[in-house]
Amino acid sequence: MSKRIGIYGLGYVGSVSAACLANDGHRVIGVDPQAAKVDLIKAGKPPVIEEGLAELIAEGVSNGRLRATQDPAEAVAETDISIVCVGTPSRANGSLDLSHVQAVCEQIGAALRNHPGYHVVVIRSTILPGTMREVVRPTLERASGKIAGVGFGLSNNPEFLRESTAVRDFYTPPKTVIGAIDEKSGQAVASLYEKLDAPLIVTDIEVAEMVKYTDNAWHALKVAFANEIGNICKQLGVDSHAVMDIFCKDTKLNLSPYYMKPGFAFGGSCLPKDVRALTYRARSLDVAVPVLDSILPSNANQVERALQIIVQKNRRSIGFLGFSFKAGTDDLRESPLVELIERLLGKGYHLKLFDRSVNLARLVGANREYILRTIPHISNIMTESMEEVIETSDLVVIGNNAPEFHDVPRRLRPGQALVDMVRIPGFATAGESYDGINW
Repeated sequence: MSKRIGIYGLGYVGSVSAACLANDGHRVIGVDPQAAKVDLIKAGKPPVIEEGLAELIAEGVSNGRLRATQDPAEAVAETDISIVCVGTPSRANGSLDLSHVQAVCEQIGAALRNHPGYHVVVIRSTILPGTMREVVRPTLERASGKIAGVGFGLSNNPEFLRESTAVRDFYTPPKTVIGAIDEKSGQAVASLYEKLDAPLIVTDIEVAEMVKYTDNAWHALKVAFANEIGNICKQLGVDSHAVMDIFCKDTKLNLSPYYMKPGFAFGGSCLPKDVRALTYRARSLDVAVPVLDSILPSNANQVERALQIIVQKNRRSIGFLGFSFKAGTDDLRESPLVELIERLLGKGYHLKLFDRSVNLARLVGANREYILRTIPHISNIMTESMEEVIETSDLVVIGNNAPEFHDVPRRLRPGQALVDMVRIPGFATAGESYDGINW
Protein backbone atom coordinates (compact mmCIF):
# COMPACT_ATOMS: atom_id res chain seq x y z
CA MET A 1 0.00 0.00 0.00
CA SER A 2 1.38 3.39 -1.05
CA LYS A 3 2.39 5.80 1.75
CA ARG A 4 2.96 9.55 1.79
CA ILE A 5 6.45 10.16 3.18
CA GLY A 6 8.57 13.17 4.02
CA ILE A 7 12.36 12.70 4.05
CA TYR A 8 14.28 15.33 6.04
CA GLY A 9 17.89 15.74 4.97
CA LEU A 10 18.97 14.98 1.39
CA GLY A 11 22.48 13.72 1.96
CA TYR A 12 23.58 10.14 1.30
CA VAL A 13 21.03 8.46 3.55
CA GLY A 14 18.15 10.82 2.81
CA SER A 15 18.50 11.00 -0.95
CA VAL A 16 18.95 7.23 -1.29
CA SER A 17 15.99 6.52 1.03
CA ALA A 18 13.82 9.04 -0.83
CA ALA A 19 14.69 7.66 -4.28
CA CYS A 20 14.25 4.01 -3.27
CA LEU A 21 10.94 4.57 -1.45
CA ALA A 22 9.61 6.50 -4.45
CA ASN A 23 10.77 3.67 -6.69
CA ASP A 24 8.75 1.29 -4.50
CA GLY A 25 5.59 3.23 -5.29
CA HIS A 26 5.37 5.63 -2.35
CA ARG A 27 4.85 9.37 -2.75
CA VAL A 28 7.90 11.10 -1.31
CA ILE A 29 8.73 14.71 -0.50
CA GLY A 30 12.40 15.42 0.15
CA VAL A 31 13.12 18.29 2.55
CA ASP A 32 16.41 20.16 2.89
CA PRO A 33 17.32 23.74 3.90
CA GLN A 34 19.89 23.95 1.09
CA ALA A 35 18.29 25.30 -2.06
CA ALA A 36 20.96 23.67 -4.24
CA LYS A 37 19.97 20.16 -3.13
CA VAL A 38 16.26 20.87 -3.55
CA ASP A 39 16.83 22.32 -7.01
CA LEU A 40 18.82 19.26 -8.08
CA ILE A 41 16.01 16.94 -7.02
CA LYS A 42 13.47 19.11 -8.83
CA ALA A 43 15.62 18.81 -11.94
CA GLY A 44 15.70 15.03 -11.57
CA LYS A 45 19.36 14.96 -10.58
CA PRO A 46 21.04 13.41 -7.52
CA PRO A 47 22.53 15.69 -4.84
CA VAL A 48 25.23 13.08 -4.10
CA ILE A 49 27.21 10.60 -6.19
CA GLU A 50 25.97 7.08 -5.60
CA GLU A 51 25.75 4.19 -8.05
CA GLY A 52 22.21 3.80 -9.42
CA LEU A 53 20.86 6.87 -7.64
CA ALA A 54 20.69 9.18 -10.66
CA GLU A 55 18.39 6.81 -12.54
CA LEU A 56 16.06 6.34 -9.57
CA ILE A 57 15.75 10.08 -8.91
CA ALA A 58 15.15 10.87 -12.57
CA GLU A 59 12.44 8.22 -12.74
CA GLY A 60 10.83 9.32 -9.45
CA VAL A 61 10.63 12.96 -10.48
CA SER A 62 9.41 12.04 -13.96
CA ASN A 63 6.51 9.92 -12.71
CA GLY A 64 5.59 12.43 -9.99
CA ARG A 65 6.31 10.21 -7.00
CA LEU A 66 9.35 12.26 -5.87
CA ARG A 67 9.62 15.98 -5.33
CA ALA A 68 11.50 18.33 -2.99
CA THR A 69 10.95 21.44 -0.90
CA GLN A 70 12.73 23.65 1.61
CA ASP A 71 9.55 23.96 3.70
CA PRO A 72 9.21 21.34 6.47
CA ALA A 73 5.63 22.43 7.28
CA GLU A 74 4.57 21.76 3.70
CA ALA A 75 5.98 18.24 3.88
CA VAL A 76 4.32 17.43 7.21
CA ALA A 77 0.95 18.70 5.98
CA GLU A 78 1.05 16.45 2.91
CA THR A 79 2.42 13.24 4.44
CA ASP A 80 1.69 10.57 7.03
CA ILE A 81 5.28 9.66 7.90
CA SER A 82 8.31 11.90 8.49
CA ILE A 83 11.74 10.23 8.23
CA VAL A 84 14.62 12.23 9.67
CA CYS A 85 17.93 11.58 7.91
CA VAL A 86 19.98 14.63 8.91
CA GLY A 87 23.61 14.37 9.94
CA THR A 88 24.90 13.79 13.46
CA PRO A 89 28.56 14.85 13.15
CA SER A 90 31.19 14.57 15.87
CA ARG A 91 32.11 17.51 18.05
CA ALA A 92 35.76 18.10 18.92
CA ASN A 93 35.41 16.08 22.15
CA GLY A 94 33.87 13.08 20.34
CA SER A 95 30.28 13.73 21.39
CA LEU A 96 27.49 13.86 18.82
CA ASP A 97 26.24 17.18 17.50
CA LEU A 98 22.47 16.73 17.67
CA SER A 99 21.63 20.28 16.64
CA HIS A 100 20.34 19.23 13.20
CA VAL A 101 18.15 16.49 14.68
CA GLN A 102 16.76 18.84 17.30
CA ALA A 103 16.10 21.61 14.76
CA VAL A 104 14.21 19.28 12.44
CA CYS A 105 12.19 17.85 15.34
CA GLU A 106 11.21 21.39 16.33
CA GLN A 107 10.07 22.09 12.76
CA ILE A 108 8.14 18.83 12.46
CA GLY A 109 6.64 19.30 15.92
CA ALA A 110 5.43 22.81 15.11
CA ALA A 111 3.78 21.53 11.94
CA LEU A 112 2.14 18.67 13.87
CA ARG A 113 0.11 21.11 15.99
CA ASN A 114 -2.47 21.36 13.22
CA HIS A 115 -2.01 17.92 11.67
CA PRO A 116 -5.29 16.01 11.97
CA GLY A 117 -4.00 12.45 11.67
CA TYR A 118 -1.68 10.12 13.58
CA HIS A 119 1.57 11.22 11.97
CA VAL A 120 4.57 8.94 12.60
CA VAL A 121 8.00 10.52 13.11
CA VAL A 122 10.92 8.20 12.30
CA ILE A 123 14.53 8.93 13.21
CA ARG A 124 16.87 7.29 10.72
CA SER A 125 19.85 9.45 11.67
CA THR A 126 22.49 7.63 13.71
CA ILE A 127 21.89 8.48 17.38
CA LEU A 128 23.09 7.03 20.68
CA PRO A 129 20.77 5.14 23.04
CA GLY A 130 18.67 7.55 25.07
CA THR A 131 18.54 10.24 22.38
CA MET A 132 14.96 9.42 21.44
CA ARG A 133 13.91 9.61 25.09
CA GLU A 134 16.01 12.61 26.13
CA VAL A 135 16.03 14.79 22.99
CA VAL A 136 13.71 13.69 20.20
CA ARG A 137 10.53 12.94 22.15
CA PRO A 138 10.58 16.00 24.44
CA THR A 139 11.41 18.30 21.52
CA LEU A 140 8.51 16.95 19.43
CA GLU A 141 6.08 17.05 22.36
CA ARG A 142 7.05 20.59 23.34
CA ALA A 143 6.79 21.91 19.77
CA SER A 144 3.57 20.07 18.91
CA GLY A 145 1.70 20.27 22.20
CA LYS A 146 0.91 16.56 21.72
CA ILE A 147 1.97 13.40 23.52
CA ALA A 148 4.03 10.74 21.74
CA GLY A 149 2.04 7.53 21.40
CA VAL A 150 -1.20 9.49 21.68
CA GLY A 151 -1.06 12.48 19.34
CA PHE A 152 1.69 11.18 17.06
CA GLY A 153 3.79 8.07 16.54
CA LEU A 154 7.51 7.73 17.13
CA SER A 155 10.07 5.25 15.84
CA ASN A 156 13.79 4.70 15.42
CA ASN A 157 14.84 3.00 12.18
CA PRO A 158 18.65 2.80 11.87
CA GLU A 159 20.11 2.47 8.41
CA PHE A 160 22.79 0.04 7.28
CA LEU A 161 23.83 1.73 4.04
CA ARG A 162 27.42 1.88 2.86
CA GLU A 163 28.58 4.72 0.65
CA SER A 164 29.13 3.57 -2.96
CA THR A 165 26.75 0.60 -2.50
CA ALA A 166 23.89 2.40 -0.73
CA VAL A 167 21.15 1.70 -3.30
CA ARG A 168 22.04 -1.98 -3.40
CA ASP A 169 22.21 -2.05 0.41
CA PHE A 170 18.75 -0.46 0.66
CA TYR A 171 17.22 -3.32 -1.30
CA THR A 172 19.36 -6.12 0.14
CA PRO A 173 19.94 -5.14 3.78
CA PRO A 174 21.33 -7.64 6.31
CA LYS A 175 18.33 -6.77 8.50
CA THR A 176 15.64 -4.16 9.01
CA VAL A 177 15.47 -2.87 12.60
CA ILE A 178 12.55 -0.84 13.92
CA GLY A 179 12.25 0.52 17.43
CA ALA A 180 8.75 1.85 18.07
CA ILE A 181 6.86 3.58 20.85
CA ASP A 182 3.71 1.63 20.02
CA GLU A 183 2.44 -1.08 17.70
CA LYS A 184 0.81 1.42 15.34
CA SER A 185 4.11 3.24 14.77
CA GLY A 186 5.99 -0.01 14.28
CA GLN A 187 3.49 -1.27 11.72
CA ALA A 188 3.59 2.00 9.78
CA VAL A 189 7.37 1.82 9.43
CA ALA A 190 7.41 -1.92 8.74
CA SER A 191 5.00 -1.42 5.83
CA LEU A 192 7.69 0.61 4.03
CA TYR A 193 9.95 -2.43 3.82
CA GLU A 194 7.45 -5.20 3.14
CA LYS A 195 8.97 -5.89 -0.30
CA LEU A 196 12.46 -6.51 1.08
CA ASP A 197 13.79 -10.02 1.56
CA ALA A 198 15.51 -9.46 4.90
CA PRO A 199 14.85 -10.22 8.57
CA LEU A 200 12.45 -7.65 10.05
CA ILE A 201 13.06 -6.96 13.74
CA VAL A 202 10.70 -4.77 15.77
CA THR A 203 12.17 -4.03 19.17
CA ASP A 204 12.54 -1.44 21.93
CA ILE A 205 13.60 2.01 20.79
CA GLU A 206 16.83 2.02 22.79
CA VAL A 207 17.81 -1.43 21.51
CA ALA A 208 17.33 -0.11 17.95
CA GLU A 209 19.46 2.94 18.75
CA MET A 210 22.28 0.76 20.11
CA VAL A 211 22.31 -1.75 17.24
CA LYS A 212 23.85 0.68 14.73
CA TYR A 213 26.68 1.60 17.08
CA THR A 214 27.31 -2.04 17.89
CA ASP A 215 27.52 -2.83 14.17
CA ASN A 216 29.91 0.00 13.37
CA ALA A 217 32.15 -0.59 16.38
CA TRP A 218 32.40 -4.25 15.35
CA HIS A 219 33.22 -3.33 11.75
CA ALA A 220 35.92 -0.93 12.95
CA LEU A 221 37.30 -3.59 15.29
CA LYS A 222 37.41 -6.14 12.46
CA VAL A 223 39.42 -3.78 10.26
CA ALA A 224 41.86 -2.98 13.08
CA PHE A 225 42.16 -6.66 14.04
CA ALA A 226 42.82 -7.77 10.46
CA ASN A 227 45.41 -5.05 10.00
CA GLU A 228 47.28 -6.02 13.17
CA ILE A 229 47.31 -9.67 12.13
CA GLY A 230 48.53 -8.52 8.70
CA ASN A 231 51.32 -6.44 10.21
CA ILE A 232 52.56 -9.42 12.23
CA CYS A 233 52.33 -11.65 9.16
CA LYS A 234 54.37 -9.23 7.07
CA GLN A 235 57.22 -9.24 9.58
CA LEU A 236 57.13 -13.03 9.68
CA GLY A 237 56.99 -13.41 5.91
CA VAL A 238 53.53 -15.03 6.10
CA ASP A 239 50.81 -14.38 3.50
CA SER A 240 48.29 -12.35 5.54
CA HIS A 241 45.50 -12.70 2.99
CA ALA A 242 45.86 -16.47 2.90
CA VAL A 243 45.63 -16.49 6.72
CA MET A 244 42.50 -14.32 6.79
CA ASP A 245 40.88 -16.19 3.89
CA ILE A 246 41.13 -19.40 5.94
CA PHE A 247 40.02 -17.57 9.09
CA CYS A 248 36.85 -16.34 7.33
CA LYS A 249 35.93 -19.81 6.08
CA ASP A 250 35.12 -20.79 9.68
CA THR A 251 31.48 -19.73 10.08
CA LYS A 252 30.95 -22.04 13.04
CA LEU A 253 33.16 -20.10 15.46
CA ASN A 254 35.01 -17.20 13.81
CA LEU A 255 32.18 -15.53 11.90
CA SER A 256 29.15 -16.59 13.89
CA PRO A 257 27.11 -15.77 17.01
CA TYR A 258 29.48 -17.94 19.07
CA TYR A 259 31.48 -15.90 21.61
CA MET A 260 29.17 -12.92 20.95
CA LYS A 261 26.99 -13.02 24.07
CA PRO A 262 27.81 -10.48 26.80
CA GLY A 263 28.84 -12.16 30.03
CA PHE A 264 31.84 -12.88 32.23
CA ALA A 265 35.52 -12.96 31.30
CA PHE A 266 37.09 -15.69 29.15
CA GLY A 267 39.60 -18.17 30.55
CA GLY A 268 40.95 -21.65 30.00
CA SER A 269 44.21 -23.06 28.76
CA CYS A 270 44.03 -21.58 25.23
CA LEU A 271 42.74 -18.03 24.85
CA PRO A 272 44.80 -16.21 27.53
CA LYS A 273 47.96 -18.15 26.71
CA ASP A 274 47.70 -17.65 22.96
CA VAL A 275 46.87 -13.95 23.17
CA ARG A 276 49.92 -13.46 25.41
CA ALA A 277 52.14 -15.41 23.05
CA LEU A 278 50.97 -13.51 19.97
CA THR A 279 51.37 -10.08 21.55
CA TYR A 280 54.81 -11.05 22.89
CA ARG A 281 55.86 -12.12 19.40
CA ALA A 282 54.58 -8.84 17.99
CA ARG A 283 56.67 -6.88 20.50
CA SER A 284 59.73 -8.93 19.61
CA LEU A 285 59.14 -7.91 15.97
CA ASP A 286 58.65 -4.25 16.91
CA VAL A 287 55.09 -4.41 15.61
CA ALA A 288 52.54 -2.27 17.46
CA VAL A 289 49.30 -4.16 18.14
CA PRO A 290 47.17 -1.90 20.38
CA VAL A 291 43.95 -3.81 19.67
CA LEU A 292 45.46 -7.20 20.52
CA ASP A 293 47.26 -5.65 23.51
CA SER A 294 43.92 -4.43 24.87
CA ILE A 295 42.27 -7.88 24.97
CA LEU A 296 43.70 -9.17 28.25
CA PRO A 297 43.31 -5.86 30.13
CA SER A 298 39.69 -5.71 28.95
CA ASN A 299 39.19 -9.28 30.17
CA ALA A 300 40.71 -8.42 33.55
CA ASN A 301 38.37 -5.44 33.79
CA GLN A 302 35.41 -7.82 33.56
CA VAL A 303 36.70 -9.70 36.61
CA GLU A 304 37.00 -6.38 38.45
CA ARG A 305 33.46 -5.49 37.42
CA ALA A 306 32.13 -8.77 38.83
CA LEU A 307 34.04 -8.21 42.06
CA GLN A 308 32.50 -4.77 42.53
CA ILE A 309 28.97 -6.06 41.85
CA ILE A 310 29.40 -8.79 44.47
CA VAL A 311 31.03 -6.52 47.07
CA GLN A 312 28.22 -3.98 46.70
CA LYS A 313 25.68 -6.64 47.75
CA ASN A 314 27.06 -6.48 51.32
CA ARG A 315 26.76 -10.24 51.90
CA ARG A 316 29.59 -12.02 53.69
CA SER A 317 28.56 -15.62 52.94
CA ILE A 318 28.86 -16.37 49.22
CA GLY A 319 28.27 -19.58 47.30
CA PHE A 320 29.60 -20.24 43.80
CA LEU A 321 27.76 -22.65 41.51
CA GLY A 322 30.23 -23.48 38.76
CA PHE A 323 33.80 -22.19 38.86
CA SER A 324 35.58 -23.88 35.97
CA PHE A 325 35.98 -21.43 33.09
CA LYS A 326 32.94 -22.91 31.31
CA ALA A 327 30.32 -25.59 31.89
CA GLY A 328 31.18 -29.20 31.10
CA THR A 329 34.91 -28.98 31.79
CA ASP A 330 37.06 -29.67 34.85
CA ASP A 331 39.77 -27.27 33.69
CA LEU A 332 40.48 -24.55 36.26
CA ARG A 333 43.60 -23.19 34.58
CA GLU A 334 43.22 -19.43 34.11
CA SER A 335 39.57 -19.60 35.12
CA PRO A 336 38.47 -16.00 35.76
CA LEU A 337 36.08 -17.39 38.35
CA VAL A 338 39.02 -18.78 40.32
CA GLU A 339 40.62 -15.32 40.16
CA LEU A 340 37.36 -13.82 41.46
CA ILE A 341 37.12 -16.42 44.23
CA GLU A 342 40.69 -15.80 45.36
CA ARG A 343 40.14 -12.06 45.53
CA LEU A 344 37.00 -12.55 47.62
CA LEU A 345 38.85 -14.91 49.94
CA GLY A 346 41.55 -12.28 50.32
CA LYS A 347 38.88 -9.80 51.42
CA GLY A 348 37.70 -12.17 54.15
CA TYR A 349 34.47 -13.45 52.64
CA HIS A 350 33.15 -16.90 53.59
CA LEU A 351 32.86 -18.99 50.43
CA LYS A 352 31.55 -22.39 49.39
CA LEU A 353 31.98 -23.80 45.90
CA PHE A 354 30.16 -26.42 43.89
CA ASP A 355 30.96 -27.65 40.40
CA ARG A 356 29.97 -31.19 39.47
CA SER A 357 32.72 -31.32 36.83
CA VAL A 358 35.41 -30.31 39.33
CA ASN A 359 35.67 -33.09 41.89
CA LEU A 360 39.09 -33.34 43.51
CA ALA A 361 38.69 -37.09 44.09
CA ARG A 362 38.22 -37.70 40.37
CA LEU A 363 40.75 -35.23 38.98
CA VAL A 364 44.00 -36.56 37.62
CA GLY A 365 47.06 -35.20 35.84
CA ALA A 366 47.48 -31.50 35.15
CA ASN A 367 44.17 -30.40 36.64
CA ARG A 368 44.74 -32.14 39.99
CA GLU A 369 48.33 -30.94 40.12
CA TYR A 370 47.21 -27.37 39.34
CA ILE A 371 44.69 -27.33 42.20
CA LEU A 372 47.00 -28.89 44.78
CA ARG A 373 50.03 -26.78 43.80
CA THR A 374 48.51 -23.44 42.86
CA ILE A 375 45.14 -23.13 44.60
CA PRO A 376 45.06 -25.69 47.45
CA HIS A 377 42.98 -23.37 49.61
CA ILE A 378 40.14 -23.59 47.07
CA SER A 379 39.97 -27.37 47.49
CA ASN A 380 39.14 -26.81 51.16
CA ILE A 381 35.95 -24.87 50.37
CA MET A 382 34.65 -27.18 47.64
CA THR A 383 31.50 -29.19 48.39
CA GLU A 384 29.74 -32.00 46.58
CA SER A 385 26.29 -30.61 47.33
CA MET A 386 24.64 -27.83 45.34
CA GLU A 387 21.89 -27.76 47.97
CA GLU A 388 24.43 -27.06 50.70
CA VAL A 389 25.80 -24.08 48.78
CA ILE A 390 22.32 -22.64 48.24
CA GLU A 391 21.18 -23.21 51.81
CA THR A 392 24.24 -21.75 53.55
CA SER A 393 24.90 -18.70 51.36
CA ASP A 394 23.44 -15.20 51.60
CA LEU A 395 24.57 -14.53 48.04
CA VAL A 396 24.69 -17.13 45.27
CA VAL A 397 26.89 -16.61 42.20
CA ILE A 398 26.10 -18.66 39.10
CA GLY A 399 29.45 -19.02 37.41
CA ASN A 400 28.75 -21.14 34.35
CA ASN A 401 25.84 -22.30 32.28
CA ALA A 402 25.47 -25.89 33.52
CA PRO A 403 21.82 -26.95 32.98
CA GLU A 404 21.40 -27.95 36.64
CA PHE A 405 21.79 -24.28 37.62
CA HIS A 406 18.91 -23.01 35.47
CA ASP A 407 16.33 -23.55 38.21
CA VAL A 408 18.39 -21.98 40.99
CA PRO A 409 16.69 -18.55 40.94
CA ARG A 410 13.37 -20.21 41.81
CA ARG A 411 14.94 -21.99 44.78
CA LEU A 412 16.26 -18.95 46.61
CA ARG A 413 14.76 -18.00 49.94
CA PRO A 414 13.44 -14.48 50.67
CA GLY A 415 16.29 -12.04 51.22
CA GLN A 416 18.83 -14.20 49.42
CA ALA A 417 20.63 -12.49 46.51
CA LEU A 418 21.80 -13.87 43.17
CA VAL A 419 24.52 -12.66 40.79
CA ASP A 420 24.29 -14.32 37.38
CA MET A 421 27.45 -14.44 35.22
CA VAL A 422 25.88 -16.29 32.29
CA ARG A 423 22.27 -15.05 31.93
CA ILE A 424 20.26 -18.03 33.10
CA PRO A 425 17.32 -18.46 30.66
CA GLY A 426 14.20 -16.60 31.73
CA PHE A 427 15.78 -14.63 34.58
CA ALA A 428 17.13 -11.49 32.97
CA THR A 429 14.59 -9.39 34.89
CA ALA A 430 13.88 -11.45 37.99
CA GLY A 431 13.40 -8.71 40.58
CA GLU A 432 15.58 -6.93 43.12
CA SER A 433 17.27 -10.10 44.36
CA TYR A 434 18.64 -10.84 40.88
CA ASP A 435 21.58 -9.12 39.21
CA GLY A 436 23.54 -9.87 36.06
CA ILE A 437 27.06 -8.82 35.20
CA ASN A 438 26.04 -6.74 32.17
CA TRP A 439 22.28 -6.94 31.91
